[in-house]
Amino acid sequence: MIRFVLDRLASAIPTLLIASLAVFVMMRMIPGDPASLMLGDLATPEQVAAIRSKMGFDEPVVVQYLIWLGDILSGDFGRSIGSGDAVLPLILERFTISATIVVVAVFLAAVIAVPAGMIAAWRQHSLTDIGVVATSTLLLSIPSFWLGLMILLFFGLWLKWFPIIGYVSFNDDFWTALSYIFMPVLTLVLVELGAIVRMARAATIEVARLEYITHARAKGLGEGAVIWRHAFKNAFAPTWTLIGLILGGLLGGIAVTETVFTIPGLGRLLVDAIYARDYPVVQGCILFISAIYVLVNLVVDLLYPIFDPRVAQ
Repeated sequence: MIRFVLDRLASAIPTLLIASLAVFVMMRMIPGDPASLMLGDLATPEQVAAIRSKMGFDEPVVVQYLIWLGDILSGDFGRSIGSGDAVLPLILERFTISATIVVVAVFLAAVIAVPAGMIAAWRQHSLTDIGVVATSTLLLSIPSFWLGLMILLFFGLWLKWFPIIGYVSFNDDFWTALSYIFMPVLTLVLVELGAIVRMARAATIEVARLEYITHARAKGLGEGAVIWRHAFKNAFAPTWTLIGLILGGLLGGIAVTETVFTIPGLGRLLVDAIYARDYPVVQGCILFISAIYVLVNLVVDLLYPIFDPRVAQ
């Protein structure tokens, strides 16, 4: 088990380095001079040269990368061109908002989808199975932005149950904040339900064919005990991997949902920074999102042996 953990930790380090190199190269491929962009059109050549020297843009590319990586490791992500704020605190503030919505949505989706998929598999080819599969297929086929707009239209404009614009922190007012994130959370739950249901169903079908399930039934155990006591852990293992991928992807990729519901999260910050050509914010956001994705999947890998102990052997 210790070797398994060390191997996973060791593999995460080069992955993060490769991600940082990819981010650095992509940002350097963007047309335009970052120094000129930071100072604006009215900057003099002397001012541009000074900022290039200060930020190391006049150094060789390899030296630029090492300087930038050293700053990142020390927690210095630079400063926003537009606001002048430090990038890392800005990212962390926005990430807290995104993480609240995403974690709640993925948790609720898993709580609903995993039992639904397992029950559908256990009753394969029945009306229950057909209904669950049809519903999951329908949810998978609906674009997230359209679903968000329909939820906004129905619950926000027609029924007027929830506010349609803005965001309130849970630190300010818990119940008001809950009303503001209800529709974004509902959108993400419905968007991710389909994939998790199908994975849970497929994994359960495979587990149901194994000999130890037949042996459990032969001992006279009821179907409820067989599915939840014997089949659940093995069936949930691959689903857990999918949930980790979804969680990592959503933590940095809910820009569409945040834009629809005007939520000031990390995805919205990245989109706004791209439009404003805010070079340090874009670079910091992409690197932070990459790191979060790697770290979330590292945690998923480390927890995987709980469901399948053979992995750590």
